[in-house]
Amino acid sequence: MTDFVNHLIHEFQLPLQNPVLIFSLILFIILLSPILLRKLNIPGIIGLIIAGVVIGPHGFNILEKNSAVELFSTIGLLYIMFIAGLELDMNGFKSNRNKSLLFGFFTFIFPLGIGFPVCYYLLGYDINASFLTASMFATHTLVSYPIVSRLGISKNQAVAVTVGGTILTDTAVLIILAIIMGKSQGSLNQEFWIRLGISLTIFSVIMFLIIPKIATWFFRKLESEKHSHYIFVLSIVFLAAFLAEVSGLEPIIGAFVAGLALNKLIPHSSALMNRIEFIGNSLFIPFFLISVGMLVNLTIILNGPMALIIAGTLSAVALSGKWFASLFTQLVFKYSKAQRQLIFGLSSAHAAATLAVILVGYRAGILDENILNGTIILILITCIVASFATEKASNKIVIESEDDASELINTNGMLSEHILLPIANVSKIAKLLEFAIYIKDVKSANPISILTVVSNNNEAEINILKARDKLEEFVKQASASETKVNIITTIDHNVASGISRISREVMADIIVLGWPQRAGFIDKLIGEKVDSILSNTDKTTFICNLVKPLILHKRIFIAAPPLAEYENGFSLWVTKLVRLAQELSIPILLYCNETTKKTVEKLLIKTNLTASITIKPFMDWDDFLILLRNIHDDDLFVLVSARKGATSYMGLLENLPSKLEKHLPLNSKFVIYPQQFDNNFNGERYSDISSEPLNKGIETVQKIGKGISSIFKNNDIEQ
Repeated sequence: MTDFVNHLIHEFQLPLQNPVLIFSLILFIILLSPILLRKLNIPGIIGLIIAGVVIGPHGFNILEKNSAVELFSTIGLLYIMFIAGLELDMNGFKSNRNKSLLFGFFTFIFPLGIGFPVCYYLLGYDINASFLTASMFATHTLVSYPIVSRLGISKNQAVAVTVGGTILTDTAVLIILAIIMGKSQGSLNQEFWIRLGISLTIFSVIMFLIIPKIATWFFRKLESEKHSHYIFVLSIVFLAAFLAEVSGLEPIIGAFVAGLALNKLIPHSSALMNRIEFIGNSLFIPFFLISVGMLVNLTIILNGPMALIIAGTLSAVALSGKWFASLFTQLVFKYSKAQRQLIFGLSSAHAAATLAVILVGYRAGILDENILNGTIILILITCIVASFATEKASNKIVIESEDDASELINTNGMLSEHILLPIANVSKIAKLLEFAIYIKDVKSANPISILTVVSNNNEAEINILKARDKLEEFVKQASASETKVNIITTIDHNVASGISRISREVMADIIVLGWPQRAGFIDKLIGEKVDSILSNTDKTTFICNLVKPLILHKRIFIAAPPLAEYENGFSLWVTKLVRLAQELSIPILLYCNETTKKTVEKLLIKTNLTASITIKPFMDWDDFLILLRNIHDDDLFVLVSARKGATSYMGLLENLPSKLEKHLPLNSKFVIYPQQFDNNFNGERYSDISSEPLNKGIETVQKIGKGISSIFKNNDIEQ
């Protein structure tokens, strides 16, 4: 018994040494601190930092900064920067790159301009120490970025501008650090500049040219090995961090660049993205925040007034410099007050790059202990201020965006959006389901419904059970991206009538169909299934032929007929294709007439959709094949068609899908049939007075004639 007590006392001796106990304690902190502080309306990030202060070597000395904590802390920091690069809206960033450059200039020059005179004249440091400390004020770490990501506003323009400015200013500061270190060591010569330039060039070539090609090959060859995708991505992140370090930059720059390099290959709504964010936000990032708190030494307050003066001065200069940068950014770009506060919140936290600059300067003898201790206090203060500011601003922007979108939601019923995915071939469901997940509105409470229609015969019940078993796997696929999927199996004498009936029962807005297979002679006599579905439903219908994975496409190529804007489903298919372009981070090329162009531009402004879209005029529909010359092999081609009797219907649209299959065999293809009438339309009430039976009879006779003539032609050829 005594041995047991002694062993227990030894295990709980401070600081803790048992790795299992240390890991267990940190997990409990990650679990409980955000929950407890949320009740006090305090951001969970602050709880993790304060917990780090309490358990750290300068608090109750429960944990010490050992190699394991350092490793997890480094992973967490790299994760923050990687996710920031991964979630960056590349189309929005490209369209706002000048804004990011200007904000990067503001957030660099204001802290530097305020900090240097304060350090040099007020605190009395020399030029090297003053310049290095002032450059530290210009850096910022995206500590509060998880708040933005959690609230779903990571694609807001203010976020894109701030993240873009972050990489610019941190890169500039870390290059300045390398220059000052070279100067202090007397090695600031021509060889230094040549070595720095060559290493940065090699690093950029590897990350932006070689890595994307390797990743594309990997995702294509191992498309079904989902678990390998995450390991591959994590390997790229740490390789990029190492290469950046070798190039003379900080590893955080490499992690951010890795996010940019893989941005187009990891859509935001994908299962892989969900796994990356889940593991990072659950484990690695909280580890980093706790380790930041462990650096804080509150006892330095007792070391005399000088430590307090320096800490207070550094904190005031750091926050005021970032506030002026966000204010000028708001004034120049006419942002709202909430966006200004969001920019300030994201850019005011100092942690990783700040600590890197100060520690390097301290170890080199350029900075003294007062600056080091003052910087630790600055990290705690700025992280707390940044967390509160970001949380408050993010909530305001969420409310504003909901108010702006309320009219659109009421008009289009986006909150009740329902996507129906009828399946004939189970082998093709994965890509169609992935497409449905990408275009699904995240605010819709309805799941994606996967439908299988079973023939009404003696084996109907057995076939229903078999169909459900096969489809359960795809429910798991969707749940990996936190998308709800509902399986519907129904019995009907005719597949088309079953799909039509269920689409009305679940009040579906969109039907996603697979590309029809080549029909035989008998199928032509009784009518195509797709034609039957289109004629019996008025839902917006996507007919999809995905030749390759969606992430491997480089552009969405759309052809829209004249008067397409007059269809009720016009705004729906436009917003869905724009959403798909955002998910894949690829541009849109739209060919249409001038009236459709103006309507699309107005719709994009009204819905605040950010997409890189180029609209070109096209009127020569009689010679449609001319348009196909502009299509590349990695384009996703979209033809906007129309049902018979629709405003934008043209006779030549009937034959275009078969021509697409012939002339674009290697391209993924969509044919869209927009909703023609309003949601209250019911085709059944007009069935008695419709000319549809007569049209069907004429078409059937024509098909029989063509079929018989083809039989005689084949006989002639054989003879």
